[in-house]
Amino acid sequence: MRERLRAAANFLRREFAVCWLVLSDKRTPWAAKLLFGLVVAYTLSPIDLIPDDRPLIGIR
Repeated sequence: MRERLRAAANFLRREFAVCWLVLSDKRTPWAAKLLFGLVVAYTLSPIDLIPDDRPLIGIR
C-alpha cells in the first residue's frame, strides 16, 4: 500500500513539473495554455456542466 502511494505521489510530482515547464515555455501557443486552464478549472469546479440525469449524455 505504501509503495502504491509513493508511486502515485511521484507520478503526480512529475506530471506537475511537466505541466509547469510546458506552460512556462514561450513556444507553447496561448490557445493550448487557455485550453489547459479551462480543463483544470472544470476538473476542480464543483459545478457539473453535464448533469447525470440527461439521457445518453450523463452517466447511468
